[in-house]
Formats: sequence, structure tokens, C-alpha cells
Amino acid sequence: MNNEKMTGVMTPILTPFNDDLSFAPDLYTSHAQWLLDQGIHFLSPFGTTGEALSMTKAERITAVDVLINDGIDPAVLMPGTGLCNLEDTVDLCRHAIDRECRAVMVLPPFFYKNASDDGLYAYFSRLVEVVNSPELRICMYHIPPLAGIGFTPDLAGRLASDFPDIFVAYKDSSGDFENTKAVIGAAPDIAVFPGSELYLKEGLVHGGMGCISATCNVNPAEIRRVYDVGIGAQRGDLDALNDKMVRFRKTVEKYGPIPAMKGLLAAQRGDSRWRNVRPPILPSSLASTESLLQELGSELHPL
Repeated sequence: MNNEKMTGVMTPILTPFNDDLSFAPDLYTSHAQWLLDQGIHFLSPFGTTGEALSMTKAERITAVDVLINDGIDPAVLMPGTGLCNLEDTVDLCRHAIDRECRAVMVLPPFFYKNASDDGLYAYFSRLVEVVNSPELRICMYHIPPLAGIGFTPDLAGRLASDFPDIFVAYKDSSGDFENTKAVIGAAPDIAVFPGSELYLKEGLVHGGMGCISATCNVNPAEIRRVYDVGIGAQRGDLDALNDKMVRFRKTVEKYGPIPAMKGLLAAQRGDSRWRNVRPPILPSSLASTESLLQELGSELHPL
């Protein structure tokens, strides 16, 4: 796998389901290609936004195969592989390596909420040992609001120092930018991504590498443009572009991002299957989607 530091805008891609709630590969591949055409640098299947923990291990393997077999370059893929049991996590990591994906994004084993840094270090050391591949590249997925535990700056720094060619990135979905800055300081050689475009502009100033954000699914070109202007690759009014992007994000957040974004895709693409979510998440109502469409107005570009 590529050792170059990952940079840019990454989409934790939504997972579409048929009306019987089975995986819908045709919608998945077409959405992935559209996102790349809009300028997204990387795709991360099976993040929180992709309803990963409502999917089986076999479904995850199938979905990665679908993307690659349908022409998506595995070098732009970073599948989520983190489960509570080591064996399934190992299997998903090995599959991603076999398919030559760029990296894997791994949650901590999240059931044991009192796990210490030493306990998590032992788990991840064991993961590295059992996968036993020089091609393993891990993005640490820090989302304590849902997982209950996460990668402290000290733990991230320790793993990155002891396994420098393996622990190469960190997604910070804590919502606390002070934590993001602390991780950048503790592990300066890895790519640190805020888990929302709300911190994209500020992150670039402090050494972040871009963002990994749910709303890249429905606002990809505008998020990419803020990134490009922020790194100086394009000219533009960064503050105005950032304000518009943040306003879009906060509007979607009010409606519940996963069902809201799926509702937008269903409305704009004319395929009601996009509205489907797996319980316990509930789908967005038609009325809710219409309200969101009206709030976004001209800021919503064609999907």
C-alpha cells in the first residue's frame, strides 16, 4: 500500500438498500463514481454514515468487491473494518489488503467502555500481529459520542510511534477541535482528519490533512472547493465559501444526517430506494425531505 500521507476530502459513503433492505450494488457504484467525479479524493465505505454496524461481515466484503469490480480504483478506498471481536476485524483488514485498498479505518473494540489505553494498545498490537502484512495501513477512528471510547492523543502517538508504517491516519469525530490539535501534536507524522467539514478550514491551518465528512455525500464539490482554496490550489474568498459550506452542514444536521441525505438523493435521483435505512434508524418522511429541500434552496446542487 501507498506510504504517501493521505490528504484531501473523503466521503464516508452512504450504503443504499433495496426495499427488502438488502444491499443495492447498482446504487452504490453509481454514487461512488459520482462522488469521485465531483472531486472527492477518497471514499470510506462502512463508516457511521454507511450504517456499517447494521451490515454483516459478508456484506462488507461484497460491497468492496462490487466497487472494485465495477471500476472504482482501490487506491481511493478506505473501508471501515473495526468490530468488537478481533477475528472479524482481521478478516476485513485482510480482504482490504488483498483488494489493494489504500487503508482501513478501524474503530476501537467499543463494547467495553472502561477499556484503558493499555488495553486498547494490546488489542491493536494483536491486530497488527495477526494480520501480519507489511501492506496494512490503519486510520484510527475516534468517535466517542457513539463508541463510548476512543483513541486518546497519547494512545494515537504511541501507536504511530511503535508502528510507524501501519498507523498512518486518524479520523476525529469527537466534535472537539482541541482534541484534533492534541492528536496532531502527539502524532505529527500521521494524517489527521477532522470528522466534519465544520473544522476543515481551521484544521488546515493547524496541520490537518482535510476532512472525512458525512455531508460530502450531498455537498462534495463545495467541500472540495473549500479544501482547494484553503491549501492555495485555487483562488477564492475562503471565508465566504466556508460560511456557505458550514451553513449547508448545519441545515442537514437538523434533520438527522443519514435519513436526511438519503431522502435528498431519493428526491433528486428519482429512485425511492435511496430512502431506505436499516432499523433502528428510521427513514426520512417525504414532508421532511421537502422541508429540507426548501431550507437548502439554491445551495443544494444537482445530485
